Amino acid sequence: MHRFANPTRFLNSARVVVPWSAAATAVLFALGLYLALVASPADYQQGEAVRIMYIHVPSAWLSLFVYTSMAIAAAIGLVWKHPLADLFAKAAAPLGAGFTALCLVTGSLWGAPMWGTWWVWDARLTSVLILFFLYLGYMALVTAFDDPTRGTRAGNILLLVGVVNVPIIKFSVDWWNTLHQPASVSKLGTPSIDPSMLAPLGVMSVAFTAYFVTLVLLRLRSEIIARKIQMTRIAMSQA
Repeated sequence: MHRFANPTRFLNSARVVVPWSAAATAVLFALGLYLALVASPADYQQGEAVRIMYIHVPSAWLSLFVYTSMAIAAAIGLVWKHPLADLFAKAAAPLGAGFTALCLVTGSLWGAPMWGTWWVWDARLTSVLILFFLYLGYMALVTAFDDPTRGTRAGNILLLVGVVNVPIIKFSVDWWNTLHQPASVSKLGTPSIDPSMLAPLGVMSVAFTAYFVTLVLLRLRSEIIARKIQMTRIAMSQA
């Protein structure tokens, strides 16, 4: 992976990937939304409200995936000083925060008719809210110092400390008694969700992932350029 540490080589690779990932995002979202909103049936208990699942579940998965990838990048940046690892974490943070916010909002919209309340302080919802604050805390921390190196290091430490929240979110419905339903797709054995709903959910999940890949590559390209400008200004001010 060190061959991609060169910003020029990485930008050349990203320039090839972005058009394909953007096209895949458009096609998969069009197909996924058709399957989710038109082709898939309403739930026999939840009715049409179940369609919120096709946005809520992928955004929840991506919120965890993005934070985990940021924590891995933070470890790489701290240990191996990979020049792009820190920039990846910074580029991915707003996207992860957006997915987490979408997860919280759609969860409330889904929970209101199902649970009779918009919000409960159970383990799953509270731990996801903490994840959202971790994203916000990281974004605030990396820009809180005049020296970008100090801010990046502080942000990386926060990411590594906060990663303990990821398994808490994942297993909270198994460890504690909560209103949130247990795992129905990623559980051991056969998923309990019907194939007519599982297929559009899978397509939407891949669409969300392609969307993330496209945006994070675009943002990472901007971060590389911004970092070069920032380091040039610092060097000129110290000269």
